[in-house]
Amino acid sequence: MKIIGLTGGIGMGKSTATATFRRLHVPVFDADAAVHRLQAKGGRAVAPIAAAFPGTVKEGVVDREALRRAVLPDPAALTRLERIIHPLVRREEQRFLAAARRRAERLAVLDVPLLFETKGQGRCDLVVVVSAPAAVQRWRVLRRKGMTPARLAAILARQTPDRVKRRLADVVVPTGLSRHFAQRRIRQLVREEAQR
Repeated sequence: MKIIGLTGGIGMGKSTATATFRRLHVPVFDADAAVHRLQAKGGRAVAPIAAAFPGTVKEGVVDREALRRAVLPDPAALTRLERIIHPLVRREEQRFLAAARRRAERLAVLDVPLLFETKGQGRCDLVVVVSAPAAVQRWRVLRRKGMTPARLAAILARQTPDRVKRRLADVVVPTGLSRHFAQRRIRQLVREEAQR
């Protein structure tokens, strides 16, 4: 089974790319969704987060906004959070890949926003980066509810710059031209990789 790592900065069009892979019947592991499950009621990250960051868990659920306020301005706090979350997400990813192998899938996608930041590219046979011009990225992100220029700047400061991601990628899917162009490129990629 070939493992495709999918990544890209905030607002670069990764959700559209993920949806396209799924429509093509390629199983996708969504790291962000895994984090949400881990922080939901009964999630394995709830107790360790409550212990490490008092006041960020309410009624058995991680209050994501309270947690964001606790870690964003403090690099040491962010590192503590990552030490809790990353191993748990990695275990979910391993379960996903094991299930895909049992089903004899030809391809599987790991949708990991911080793929390069967590050195996850080593687990992939091929890395796909979705990319758009900075002005398009900014416009997309600032339209999101609750997003501010300062918050966007803080997020971008934690992410590998787009130009570096493009250089490290095996395949770059431009998402600033049109949705159809990006979808066509992903369809072509899936056809090529499934035949190898």
